[in-house]
Amino acid sequence: MNYEERDTYGMYKATTGLTPGPDTERGPGPRLMGADTLIGNDVYNRHEDDLGDIKEIMLDVHSGRVAYAVLSFGGFLGMGEKLFAVPWSALTLDTENKRFVLDIDKERLAGAPGFDKDHWPNMADPSWTQSIHSYYGTKPYADDPRH
Repeated sequence: MNYEERDTYGMYKATTGLTPGPDTERGPGPRLMGADTLIGNDVYNRHEDDLGDIKEIMLDVHSGRVAYAVLSFGGFLGMGEKLFAVPWSALTLDTENKRFVLDIDKERLAGAPGFDKDHWPNMADPSWTQSIHSYYGTKPYADDPRH
């Protein structure tokens, strides 16, 4: 299911009957999007492999920034499912296909540091943060000069 299908407030509905322009765009996206509409979105890699879907979006409440997307991968009907905290900066929104892209091979993701739903890591631990960003080749947003 994609963000347009989960849009309960109509923020991504097309405006009809108006001349195209800045006031007739399709809501706030894709630069600003409702977090709830992103949960459940599919994640693929650049080879068109299905890597799972977004289960949760983790916010740094202090800074107000998105830190991670929790991605599910593997398992069957929720059994044996592995969760991964993927740095938000590692994901790209593919607006054409209405999904996210993570530039990682399926095998590398399977070997990524993960957890199960009953044993979440301490995502505020600096050593955990560094290991996740190192694995995905990203920088924590606090260290990223673009932010």
